[in-house]
Amino acid sequence: MTASPLRLLSRVPPIWLILIACVAFFSVFADSFFAVGNFTNILIQTSTIGLIALGMTVVMINGNIDLSVGAVVALAASLAVGLQADLGIVPAVLVGLGAGMALGFLNGVIVWKTGVDAFIVTLGAMMGVRGLVFVYTGEQSFFSMDFAYADFGMSSVAGVPTLAWIFLALTLVMHVVMTRTSHGRNAYAVGGNREAAENAGIRVGRHMVANFVVVGFFAALAGITLSTQMGASTPNLGTNYELWVITAVVLGGTKLTGGVGSILGTLGGVLTIGVLRNGMNLMQVPAFYVLVVMGVILIAVLLVDARINRREAGEVRL
Repeated sequence: MTASPLRLLSRVPPIWLILIACVAFFSVFADSFFAVGNFTNILIQTSTIGLIALGMTVVMINGNIDLSVGAVVALAASLAVGLQADLGIVPAVLVGLGAGMALGFLNGVIVWKTGVDAFIVTLGAMMGVRGLVFVYTGEQSFFSMDFAYADFGMSSVAGVPTLAWIFLALTLVMHVVMTRTSHGRNAYAVGGNREAAENAGIRVGRHMVANFVVVGFFAALAGITLSTQMGASTPNLGTNYELWVITAVVLGGTKLTGGVGSILGTLGGVLTIGVLRNGMNLMQVPAFYVLVVMGVILIAVLLVDARINRREAGEVRL
């Protein structure tokens, strides 16, 4: 039996409809918005937040959250740039990625073994890691002396920035992981009902730790790719990124309580933020208005989601 167009439309994450509306609006009212070059700019501008959002989606579906991602961005970037003179580019980058994964592992183990809420654990990690970054850098910016590092951040393949390709490729990988693998199914099961997941034989603790490692990896990778665009790192890098990332993930339909969400929804949330910031900039709207608009959209999406949930709950009771 063929699904009706309305039913198919209902399966589309609402944020994609908002994204289409934003694109249509700015195509009319913002000069040069619909240029191909502008769309590639949006992709590269959103790739940093987007990479972190991929990992955050998995953690939030799992029923947790990680507030330390912005600090990890600064840590990984500082290590990747600061160690190049002694280790070379590739080893320094691997150290930066390893540091992000190690912090994710530590966060996960603490949440698992102590039972302390992930919000509190990662809030402490956010402050502690940011302090370590300032200590390591001496409150100074680091600059890459190897032009190949910055050249990578500015490179492109088939006219599309390399960093955008990396983001899109990893988005596809994570979509497959969350929809086609046992790890993805377990993430939904743990986030939906942890006790039932344990009774089903899922090793919940180890699973949560693995997902914190994943978000640590993506935050570190985002920091390193951002530093390639700049050819440098600063101790303030990644400040408030956790707020933008969580906003993008929630806009994409992932619930803070866990058990619901999707990578494609998160992609829509990330692109919506990018389109809004880009379009309003082209219209010469003051940057702080973007925050107002994003707040309104976020509240609207949550209200619609709550109404749908109440309706579905009523149907189940009937």
